[in-house]
Amino acid sequence: MDEIFKQQVYEVARLIPKGRVSTYGAIAKAVGYPNHSRHVGKAMGGCPKNVPAHRVISSSGVLSVPEFQSKLEKEGIVVENLRIKNFKKLFWDPLAEL
Repeated sequence: MDEIFKQQVYEVARLIPKGRVSTYGAIAKAVGYPNHSRHVGKAMGGCPKNVPAHRVISSSGVLSVPEFQSKLEKEGIVVENLRIKNFKKLFWDPLAEL
């Protein structure tokens, strides 16, 4: 995977505010690769510790990594059955908010 792509993904993910979530697809669009959400997921799998990977979820509002539930709950996000409650309200769209 291209290192520049990964760094762009990490930069966008670092901008997600606490208490909000974004999606693999939204980040892919923000870095100019709208059909590469799986690549974003792969990049997030090996991201540095200073990247809040727990704030990046699937477009359906479901956690891809169940272990991230506790981190999200510490930020005030309610998770039920691995699904973000009020997902549309908490969704952070980098293209709209940057």
